[in-house]
Amino acid sequence: MSDADVERARAAVLPEDDVVGMLLNQHARIRDLFAEVRTESGQHKQHAFDELRALLAVHETAEEMIVRPVTTQVDKSVADARDHEEDEAGHVLRALEKMDVNSAEFDRELAEFEQAVSHHAEHEESEEFPRVRGVRNEEELEKMGRRLRTAEKIAPTHPHPSTAGSTAAQWTVGPIVSIIDRVRDAVR
Repeated sequence: MSDADVERARAAVLPEDDVVGMLLNQHARIRDLFAEVRTESGQHKQHAFDELRALLAVHETAEEMIVRPVTTQVDKSVADARDHEEDEAGHVLRALEKMDVNSAEFDRELAEFEQAVSHHAEHEESEEFPRVRGVRNEEELEKMGRRLRTAEKIAPTHPHPSTAGSTAAQWTVGPIVSIIDRVRDAVR
């Protein structure tokens, strides 16, 4: 059973709107997209990477807006560590975005990035999510899940490392940058 299958199985036992279940499903999809980018070529590879990039950007922004404030209340060191990882990931993702997806350099950088993203997800699943579940009841977790869906609709689809780790920046700058990103994506 792959890591993605394990994440999907763990999510399947949670209510549909449970924020942790939603994030576990996204982690699984991110793993699937990394595999797709690794195995595709040409336009298919570019398309898979574009989908991966957008999902990562939206996913991390929404986590910072909805989950991270709760984690900060419970264990600031865990929240700070996840913010630091996401900041680093944003810089790497931005560099990858500028590379030719069919180059050997891209493949090398992507492999390292995939490993870092996998470790980040594992830290969230083993450190952050249990803390959030420990201080929120199911009704609150489902409300957080609905808020996560809303945040994803206004989240940027490209990495913007300057806003990483700042919930306030994500709420104030994020929606404006999201419009620019989504127009840019549509033009492509």
